[in-house]
Amino acid sequence: MNHPFLQSLFIWFDNRLVALGMGAPPQDPQAKQQRIEELYQTYAQHFPDVVEISVPALMQLQQTQSVVLVDVRSPQEQAVSRLPGAITLAEFEQHRDRYCDRPIVAYCTIGYRSGLLAKDLQQQGIPVQNLRGSVLSWTHAGGHFVTPDGQPTQKVHVYGKRWNLIAADYHAIW
Repeated sequence: MNHPFLQSLFIWFDNRLVALGMGAPPQDPQAKQQRIEELYQTYAQHFPDVVEISVPALMQLQQTQSVVLVDVRSPQEQAVSRLPGAITLAEFEQHRDRYCDRPIVAYCTIGYRSGLLAKDLQQQGIPVQNLRGSVLSWTHAGGHFVTPDGQPTQKVHVYGKRWNLIAADYHAIW
């Protein structure tokens, strides 16, 4: 969903649900992780054939291989923070041939937008995995974030109030 009007409309509607007491994020860490999983499962129905990777599996893979992390989020989200070493979707699309010899993992806030990208890339014959639970799950695994200039940060853009499901050690921005 990279159309600014649709994103704005979606965020407005989502924030209205939270304001009305519907869809308010839980506070308990385990309840947050359960909500992330429930939301991801709902979204994953839109791309059932996409290969996914869990955060712990990605972290383990990163210890043995150079992984291409593709951040599918908007520039506003990326301006807050990103996973260390991640590239933007524009960077990936501009230089696809540079990355084909390494595992490619797409991520966003929870895995919906990255799942749609992974579906598209897989249909083009490009092997890619979707990060299950994406940034939200990354926080619960204690993953690090950096600013665009590479400085460590605890700030994480969570897209909207409903997605404020990050672990307590991080600071949510939307």
